[in-house]
Formats: sequence, structure tokens, C-alpha cells
Amino acid sequence: MKEGETMAVKTAAAADPPIPHGYKISKVAFASILLVLDALLISLIIAYVPYTKIDWDAYMSQVSGFFQGERDYSNLKGDTGPLVYPAGFLYVYLAIQFVTGGEVYPAQILFGILYIINLGIILFIYIKTNVLPWWALCLLSLSKRVHSIFVLRLFNDCFAMTLLHAALASLLYQRWHLALIIFSGAVSIKMNVLLYAPPLLVLMLKGMNLGGVLSSLSAAALVQTVHICVELEHLHFIYLKKILLGLPFLLSHPIGYISRAFNLGRVFIHFWSVNFKFVPEEIFVSKGFATILLTAHLVLLTVFAHYKWCKHEGGLLHFLRSRFSYENLSSVISRPSSFCHSLIHDSTFKILSKEHIVTVMFVGNFIGIVCARSLHYQFYSWYFYSLPFLLWKTPFPTLLRLILFGGVEVCWNIYPSNFLSSLLLFCIHLTILWGLWIAPCEYPYVDSKPHQRKEE
Repeated sequence: MKEGETMAVKTAAAADPPIPHGYKISKVAFASILLVLDALLISLIIAYVPYTKIDWDAYMSQVSGFFQGERDYSNLKGDTGPLVYPAGFLYVYLAIQFVTGGEVYPAQILFGILYIINLGIILFIYIKTNVLPWWALCLLSLSKRVHSIFVLRLFNDCFAMTLLHAALASLLYQRWHLALIIFSGAVSIKMNVLLYAPPLLVLMLKGMNLGGVLSSLSAAALVQTVHICVELEHLHFIYLKKILLGLPFLLSHPIGYISRAFNLGRVFIHFWSVNFKFVPEEIFVSKGFATILLTAHLVLLTVFAHYKWCKHEGGLLHFLRSRFSYENLSSVISRPSSFCHSLIHDSTFKILSKEHIVTVMFVGNFIGIVCARSLHYQFYSWYFYSLPFLLWKTPFPTLLRLILFGGVEVCWNIYPSNFLSSLLLFCIHLTILWGLWIAPCEYPYVDSKPHQRKEE
């Protein structure tokens, strides 16, 4: 680790909320017990609960087509339809196919391990932010639907969200470049991770100089362009070489790849919608409804960024003017060496508190969830692990927090969803969002000198 990065990490570590020593140990011990018990539960689920066939066969068919040389995305299909994920998905599931032989049972074991790794990362984040009481950590292990998503459905959402949470853990220690690389890897598996992009950009502008922002974005772009290609013959590696991640598809059938992998205008089937089943189908599939939700999404992001995330900087507009001032832009343009320096050394501008980082990321993603036109059952993994944190950030009493948490879980376990379940879920989402809006803003920086606080 380089000297600048070491200093940033040490400063970030010092920013942990003050916790009595014994209490901190007990929380870590409780989290460790949760991991062991959940690992046992996962083992029992794999052993005794029947696997549900949904997308696994389709995944394997699509991966097999790619491995056999097909480079036209429109021809990569399975029994549930065409391939609609970015190329990173193919590389991940190609590796899974190689490890498991395409068999379900060993894949379940692999996803069970992934579940425990993901839970461990999440518990680490919760312990470092210290927002929840120790007993509330058990909420992270109480979702029937999430257990099913990981080990009974084997969805690609599991890998995408695990990488996203790993990126978030890196952000806690101001490891911006590493976090952006991992974040980009998550996006290459499933594009829902982009819901975190707006709040992440706000944090980057708050915590890094402009040269650091540009170099971090460059690192993220590099992941989308550079990948290791593995060719196998008789179960042995022949060679490894760097290629452009989407190059095989872009060179042969660029329109098919872009239209399939990055189709932002896809309309989901009304029957599978968990959140807007109460909306009539003709309205649900209309462009007008999509426009309203997109507008609401952008407005909510802007309002939260202005009044909540950038409150201590004088609001979003004042913050952007200060960061993109003529002097700052001139320093980057006139001194390209500073940009190169950011690629090599630490580019931390200010040390952000861990609680602020996680709050901005989780709230930004939750806004996207509230405004999503259709949430399918596997999409619950997109925000389940943030729910306890978000609920404890609200000023609601603990009993109401638990009721809201339980209400969300109940709605996601009603199959098929119906008018009442989707309406209840939407109302709970709005209630949580309102609680986040009226909640007091945490001070965003580690350096909390009295004269700085007066600027609020």
C-alpha cells in the first residue's frame, strides 16, 4: 500500500464511531455466531429443500453457445429467452460451468459459499458504521426469499450484489480506485448496480480531487474493456490473454450486443411485477408511466442530493460550483501530471465518515427501487441488505421499524403478487423514504471541528 493511501486508510479507521471496547467485541462475536448459524441453515436448505428450476438451464445454454464460438448476442438464447446481460455475466457463468460441470448441486454449494461471503461483507459494513444495535444484526439472516434467491434459484444478481457490497466495503476506507474497479465488475454482471452510480459520483466528488475522480472513472472503464479470456480443452487451460470484454461481440455483431446487453427500455411482464401489480396493465406497459417514474427518480435524487447529501456543503448547486470552479478545472487541465499522479498515489481530498458513505449509497439505491417500474422476485436482493440500515436511519420507534421490515418480507414472499401485496409494498417503501427524508443529516466528514459545524 502506498504512503498516501496508508494515511487515508489510517484516518478512515480512526473515524469509526466511538464504541465501548467490550461492546464492540460482543457485536463482532454476535456477527460471527450469525455467520456460523446461517452457514448451517444454508447447508440444511441445500440438503432438504428442492431446487427451483428457473434460469439455471438458460444460463448454461447461453454460456455454452458463447463457449462454442457464437458471438451474435441475438443468437445466445435459453429456454427462458435471449441473453440480456452484459458480457461479464458470460465470463462469470463460464467459470461456474467449468467448476460445477453445469450441475445444479455443486452450483448450490458454490452459491451457498457466496451467500456466506456476502453476509460477512455486509456484517463488516454494519459493524463499522455502528448504526444498528447488536441484536438487530440478526435481521440480515431472516429473509426466506433471499436464501432462496441464492441457493435455490442461482441468479446472477447474487454475484452482482456481492461485488457491489465488496466495493462499498472498500469505500469505507477511502480505497476509491479499488472500489470503482470492483463496482465496474458488478455492473458487467448485471446493470441494476448502476442505481448506485449517482450517489457514488456524489461521494467521489466530495472525497476526491478532480484528478482522482477522473483516474477512478478511468479504472472503472478499464474493467469494462480489459478481461482475461480463458480457453479450455479437455478440462485444461490452454492460454490466458487480455482482450476487450465485449470485443468478440462488438466486432462481429455490435448492434445485437448493444441492443441486448444494454437495453434500458425493456418492458417487463406485468404478471411478474411485485411492486406495481396494483397498476392496470395498460398503464403499466405505457411509455407515459415509464416517463413518470423516471422523472420521479431524477427529482428524488436531486432533492436528496441538495437537501441531505450536500447539506453541509451549502446544497448541491453550491457544492458543484465549488468542485468545478475555474481554478480546480484549470489545475487539472494545465497540470496533466496531477492526473497521472492520481493514478499512482492517493487522491483523497477529504475523509468521509463511514456512516455517511453507506447512507448515501443505500438511500440512492433505495430511491431507484421505489421508482422501478417492475421488481421481480430476485430483485429483492438489490436492497434487502440495506433495509435494516435504512430503517435505523429513520426517526421511527423500534417497533415500527420491525413492523416495516416484516411487512416488506411478507410482501416479497406472496406468490404470485396481487393488488393488495404490491400496494402494501409500495406504501411501505414510501413510508421508509419519508422517514429517511425527515431524519437528521449526519456530519459527512471525519474532521468535525466546531468552526466547520457552524457552517451548517
